[in-house]
Amino acid sequence: MNSSIARYNVTSPVGVIADTHGLLRDEVLVLLAECELILHLGDVGNKEADIAILEKLATLAPVHCVRGNIDTAVWAEALPCHQTIIVNRQRLHLVHRIVDFDSNTACDAVLHGHSHQPRNEWHDGKLLFNPGAAGKRRFKLPITLGKLWIDPLQIRGAILHLPL
Repeated sequence: MNSSIARYNVTSPVGVIADTHGLLRDEVLVLLAECELILHLGDVGNKEADIAILEKLATLAPVHCVRGNIDTAVWAEALPCHQTIIVNRQRLHLVHRIVDFDSNTACDAVLHGHSHQPRNEWHDGKLLFNPGAAGKRRFKLPITLGKLWIDPLQIRGAILHLPL
C-alpha cells in the first residue's frame, strides 16, 4: 500500500476490487485466494474500522490501493489518489474515478472504480477495466470483482459476478 512504482512478476491472476464501502464479503476472499497481487481501486470505506478490509486482503497477497471519494477516515489519508505499478512488464495505472485519469500517463491499462459498473474494454490501445462494486449493492447493479491475467505481451481481464 505505497505510492512508489512497484514491480511484480506473477504467474497467477491479479485480483481487482473496488467500492467495498465497508463490506468485505466471504465470497470475495474465496475468489481472490489464488491471486498473487490484489488491487483495490478505492471507496474502501469511511470508518476507522474499514482499514480491516485492506488488512484482510493483505493476508492473501500484497495489496495496492488508491483513495476513493468516500475514503475519508484518518488511515485513508495515506492512500495515493493514483498509482502506477508494473506487472510482468505491463504498466497498470490505478485511479478511483476515470475522469481523474491523465491521458498523458504512459500505461497499458487504466484500472478504475467509482461508477459501480463493470467495464472490460480496449480503447486507443489501453485496457479500461472497472471491476464494478464488490461491497454493498447499489443502483441495482451486480456485485462483481475482476481478475487480470498478465504476461509481457498481453493483458486479459474478466469480470466475476458474486451472488446477490
